[in-house]
Amino acid sequence: MLGGPSAEREISLKSGKAVASALRRKGLKVIEIGKDEEITAGLNSQRIDIAFIALHGRFGEDGQIQALLEKKGIPYTGSGVEASRLALNKSSSRKIFRRAGLSVPPYRTYGPGDKPSLPPFDFPLVLKPFREGSSIGLSIVNSAREYEEAWNRAREHDREIIVERYIPGTEMTVAILDDKALPVIKIVPKTRFFDYGAKYTKGMTDFILPAPLPKAIYRKVQEAALKAHQVLGCYAYSRADLILSPENVPYVLEVNTIPGFTETSLFPQAARAAGIEFPQLCLKLLKMARRRFDEKRKKNQN
Repeated sequence: MLGGPSAEREISLKSGKAVASALRRKGLKVIEIGKDEEITAGLNSQRIDIAFIALHGRFGEDGQIQALLEKKGIPYTGSGVEASRLALNKSSSRKIFRRAGLSVPPYRTYGPGDKPSLPPFDFPLVLKPFREGSSIGLSIVNSAREYEEAWNRAREHDREIIVERYIPGTEMTVAILDDKALPVIKIVPKTRFFDYGAKYTKGMTDFILPAPLPKAIYRKVQEAALKAHQVLGCYAYSRADLILSPENVPYVLEVNTIPGFTETSLFPQAARAAGIEFPQLCLKLLKMARRRFDEKRKKNQN
C-alpha cells in the first residue's frame, strides 16, 4: 500500500516501490495499491493475503488504514490503530512520553480558534502542525515577525499546532525492530535543521552510523527511543527522532510508526548496520504481521 492522500505521497510512492521490488525478489506476488487508484477502491477490487503499509502521514500513520484493514480481516505490518493514532498526534504522544519519565521539549498546544498571541517561550521557538511528518509545516523562528509567519504556515497543514522551546543539540534517530533498538544514527544537516529538503535532497545531510557517542550516552539514547516506542504501544517497528542536548539529555521529538522505507532510508540503513539486508527486513515485517494476526485470531477463538 503506497501513495495515499497525505502531503507525504511522493515519499510514500518511493518507499512502496522499494518494498514491492524487495518482496518480489523474495518470490512473493506483490500488488501495488494506491499508486494509480484510490486506496479503498484498490482494497475492494483485490484479494489480499497480507498488507505491507508504506503510507506515510495521515491515513497511513494515524490509524485510519489500520482500522479499515482490521474491519476487512486483513493482516498488516506495523502498529495497530490506537498506537498509530497516538504517535502521529504530537500532543497526545508527548503527554504519554512525559508520564513515562521521558524528556520532551517544553511546549504549548493551540486549537482551531486560537490566534497568534505572545510567544509562550523565549526565542528561538519551533512551530509545527499536530499531525504531519517529514517536517512538513515546521519552522524554527527567532522573532515576532517570523513567529506569525510560521504560525500561518503550520495552520496550512493542520487546524491545531504545537509551539515548543527550541532545544539546541545534536539530532539523532533510533530505529526499533522487534522490541530492540538498532544502531543510533547521528544526523548532521547542512541546513539549520533536518527539514523536508534536508531529508530528501541528496547531499544535504550527513548521516553518521553508528553515532560517535560514549557508550553510556549511546545506551541512554537507545533506551529513550525504545521506551517511547513501548509506551505508545507500537508493534514490530518504528523510528524515534531525538535531540541530544549539550547536557547529554535525550529529548524525544516523535515516533514514526511508518518511517521512510527505501533501501537508503534511515530505518533500512540501521537494519543493515545490524546485519539485516533490505529484502530480509521487509520479509521479517510481513512475518511479524502474520504472527500478530494469528495470535489475535486464536485469542478471540478461546
